[in-house]
Amino acid sequence: MKHLARREFLKKIANYTALGTAAPLALSLSSMAQASSFTATDYKALVCIYFYGGNDYANTVVPYDTNSYNLYKSLRPTIALDRTTLANTVLTPSQPLGNGLQFALEPNLLPLMSLFNNNQMSVLLNIGTLIQPTTKSQYMANSVPLPPRLFSHIDQQKFSQSLTNLEVDGWGGQMESLLMSANSNSLFSSISAAGQTLFLTGNSVTQYQVSSSGATAINALSGSPFGSSSVATALRSIISTPLNQPMSDQVTTTVNRAISAQSSLSTAIGSTTPFGALFPSGNSLASQLQIVARIIKANQAIGAKRQVFFVSLGGFDTHQHIATVHPQLMSQVGDAISAFQSSLINMNLLQNVFSFTASDFGRTLTSNGDGTDHGWGSHHFTFGGPTTTSKFIGTAPTLANNGVDDVGQGRLIPTTGMDQLAMAMGTWLGVSSTDMATVLPNSKNFHAIKL
Repeated sequence: MKHLARREFLKKIANYTALGTAAPLALSLSSMAQASSFTATDYKALVCIYFYGGNDYANTVVPYDTNSYNLYKSLRPTIALDRTTLANTVLTPSQPLGNGLQFALEPNLLPLMSLFNNNQMSVLLNIGTLIQPTTKSQYMANSVPLPPRLFSHIDQQKFSQSLTNLEVDGWGGQMESLLMSANSNSLFSSISAAGQTLFLTGNSVTQYQVSSSGATAINALSGSPFGSSSVATALRSIISTPLNQPMSDQVTTTVNRAISAQSSLSTAIGSTTPFGALFPSGNSLASQLQIVARIIKANQAIGAKRQVFFVSLGGFDTHQHIATVHPQLMSQVGDAISAFQSSLINMNLLQNVFSFTASDFGRTLTSNGDGTDHGWGSHHFTFGGPTTTSKFIGTAPTLANNGVDDVGQGRLIPTTGMDQLAMAMGTWLGVSSTDMATVLPNSKNFHAIKL
């Protein structure tokens, strides 16, 4: 790149930043080529609800039968939930677990009980990142490949969202790269309401980022900066005019795409009826899911047949104060997901949208006194989509410290791999078995699960 071109490129980047842009389209130098073979007549969407920090599984899906509860209480005496508070959230699946095992939801997840009781929700028991099915003896002998840098937040966030050792593309984005040819406007194929995320990164798809209020505009192009519409016109010209240089023109293309997308999405969302007071205020997860619901409602207007969304909630790294912090998080989760599922019912799209929760990892079953430490396997949820019965998916772990199912302190070795969940979801979306092996290279090591 010539010196002058480099200077102009840097100036354009500086202008783009100074204008208050929130990067509505993630800058990407990857191919924008469309997948060419997938068509669809129906609408389907996948929604990842990610808990950053590592959710505490044992205080989310709580052992309830007398024997299990007593073991649970003995392993975390200072932070265990009182059994009497769980009476209203005891889960009664279509098919009991056997051996008298029972679980209850954390009391603040009470809004989810109607979903479970109405066959719109399943519980994933002891799911986590794996390369292949792993036993405790194999783990101790280090005789099988393991996910990179277990118990590390950033590494397990990346691996759970990519499910490959390369950690370059996310499995949601890679699936959507194969499916987005069904959309008349590929810009709205992968959408994050929680900022840039690896989960939505793909080799063909470019994730579109929205705020809780909707499509993100370039601030300086909205209205009349400095009281002059001509200023906005001049600024638009500066940041959107090509310079005939590869790098700077990539930025220009992205900016123009963002301007066009913001206008298109704002119009599409504006033409739909809002959800009123269905979603609670003061709840960041609910706000994200509300904008996702609004975009889903506008799927025909934006020409979408297959979409993948990402929302998130932080604060789950509960090494301390878990007794006060975790219930507050569960309250947000319960209220937000309940509202989202209600919005889908109102739109008659409950079976068209498949949502699931995920996190870095689970936490230790044993307490450090005031909280829990980094773990591995965890319990999670799925909602809507192909769910037709209330059930537990997977194998209930043995409650113990350094027992048959854990590697110490109740750090569970997952008995269901994230790949198995991703395989089932990809199949539901329409990803072929041949393409699945590319998106999920470790899927060959696992059997499919029925959702």
